[in-house]
Formats: sequence, structure tokens, C-alpha cells
Amino acid sequence: MMKNIIEGFLKFKTDVFPERAEMFKSLATSQHPRTLFISCSDSRLVPELVTQHEPGGLFVIRNAGNIVPSYGPEPGGVSASVEYAVTALQVTDVVICGHSDCGAMTAIATCKCMDHMPAVGSWLRYADSARIVNEARQHTSERARIEAMVRENVIAQLDNIRTHPSVRLALGEGRLALHGWVYDIESGSIDALDYHTNTFVSLADYPDVRATHTQLKVAV
Repeated sequence: MMKNIIEGFLKFKTDVFPERAEMFKSLATSQHPRTLFISCSDSRLVPELVTQHEPGGLFVIRNAGNIVPSYGPEPGGVSASVEYAVTALQVTDVVICGHSDCGAMTAIATCKCMDHMPAVGSWLRYADSARIVNEARQHTSERARIEAMVRENVIAQLDNIRTHPSVRLALGEGRLALHGWVYDIESGSIDALDYHTNTFVSLADYPDVRATHTQLKVAV
């Protein structure tokens, strides 16, 4: 309800903002996030909450299915945001984060008809490579099929983002690393893609895992 949202803003203005006024003053004219975080628009996944980052810490892109279209002749909003984060803000890390019980991936994995939501159906075509791979594999249950789809989509979107010139350049220069995560809503855990094995492992157990072999060059 809008009443709750407005009440929340009023509480922020009177209680929260004054306590962090200096922080917001420092952010008023510039931002220096080190990470581009691409996640689903799902209301249950809040990147800043999960990573415990304050305003200014993350440059966030959110959309249905945490999708990054491959670079093309008519770049859209996602492409523009990726380019800005990598080129202008010089982020050092990009995280593509899927999550459990994803409605978009569930629709794809269960072949749900999208005729009544043509825009959604068209958007989810950017996950076709993940769908084809997932359909070619055996799954023990529908839930397992959906969970696998979430992971395959993260891998597919990592492949897509590599087609962006800004990302390819930054990877080649050793100033960018890619990360593929899957957040579990119920447990609060995150599994991350390990480029060594191309499998997902617990981020809590392997905090240094990444989806690319890029070793960031340290300026001297």
C-alpha cells in the first residue's frame, strides 16, 4: 500500500537520514561503487541487504530473470548500464545473481504459456541458451528442473555479458572479474560459480571463488 511506503519515507526522513547526513552529503555529487550487481527484480532479493552495503556501494541493475542481453546494434537499458558501470565508474567486479523460486525461470522450465504477457515472453528469450541446455538434461523432479534452470541462466548471462565490448576490454586488461551467484531465499545462503569446475559451490565455504580466471592487476 502506498500509505505504508509514504510512512516509510517519513520515518527515513526524520529518523534515518539525520543519523547518516554526512554519508549522504559525501554522495551528493559523486559515486564510487566497486561492484556492478545484476539481479532479478523479485521483491524478496534486496542486493544491498544481502551484501550489507550502504548507499553508494553497489551499482545495481534489476530486471525479470537477472538477464543481460548479448551486445547488439541496438543496445538497451541493460547494455547502457553495464557500459557505464564498467567504463565510467570502473567497477572491478560484476555479480550476476539468480535466486530460488524465481518466477521467470519457473515459467521457462515448466514451459508456461506467456501469450497473455508478450513483453515478458519476448524478454525471456534472452535465456534461450539456458533453456535448451536445461531441457537436454535429466532431472529428478520439477523442483530440480527449476533449480537447475536458475543456475543455467546465471551461466548463460555470464556468457552474454562477455559479448559487451566494455566488459571484454576490461577482462582483457585484467581489471574486471565476473561472479555468478544463486541466492537461496529460505536459508539466506549463496552458491557461487567456480570457473575451475564450472559448478556452484558455497560462497561461505569458498569466499574467493569467481566465474572467471581473471587475476586483477594491482596498480603500483
